[in-house]
Amino acid sequence: MTSDVIGDYAMGRIGDKGLAIATWIAIIGTLAVNTLSNLFPIDGNTVADLANGPLGGVLITPANYAFIIWGVIYVGLIAYAWYQSRRKQRGQLIIRRINVCLIIACVAQMVWIYLFTLQLYWLSVVAMAGILLALIAAYSELEDGQHFADSRRRKMVHGPISIYLAWISVATVVNIASALYASGIRELGLSGAVWTAIMIMVANLIAALAIVQRRDLPFALVFVWADVAIAQRHQDIPTIWVPALVMAIVLVGLLVSRRYPRKSW
Repeated sequence: MTSDVIGDYAMGRIGDKGLAIATWIAIIGTLAVNTLSNLFPIDGNTVADLANGPLGGVLITPANYAFIIWGVIYVGLIAYAWYQSRRKQRGQLIIRRINVCLIIACVAQMVWIYLFTLQLYWLSVVAMAGILLALIAAYSELEDGQHFADSRRRKMVHGPISIYLAWISVATVVNIASALYASGIRELGLSGAVWTAIMIMVANLIAALAIVQRRDLPFALVFVWADVAIAQRHQDIPTIWVPALVMAIVLVGLLVSRRYPRKSW
């Protein structure tokens, strides 16, 4: 079932105003669950405790400071929630469809927090896939409406969705690496550093595509942020920090060349 079909069904069931309210509830609920999971860990461990403890050997995990990006993500989502709840906006088809996708993503993220903190890593990968697919569906809706978006919509809709999807793309790679590590599947004939370098380059291809196809500045900058944080965490491992910084430089260069093409004389 496509996102359009799911969205149209949901919109028909609860209406524009109900969908706008449900979006607010989903976003605030996700923020609340995330906050409570840090204040009152479900199984005695927060996500950070696990990342720095039992999963400390997962080399592709960025430095701890990188995760402050969640503050940016939640501020963006709250801004979007306010924007979409206005009467003029909530009746628009593209907004209603994005709302459905965001609600699914938020529910999946709440489930992910529960599964990950219980160290059910492979089930958490399934939940993470749910977040990723829902956000990809929302991002595809932006593709349909990008030629009609004014600067306000780009800031209040395109920006938050791009940043959220970009970080979840990074998080998905880390989540899978964590599940493999916890299962004892760590090298497969190559060193952990080499595998990490490969994953960094593959993951950055996603950002490169977003730059080439959409010139998406927020999306690309999230990957640059992650690359720099990974490099900073592994300053003593050239096999990791060199490709991480190289990919960050490549993304910045590609972004500049696409957004500000050289004029032909």
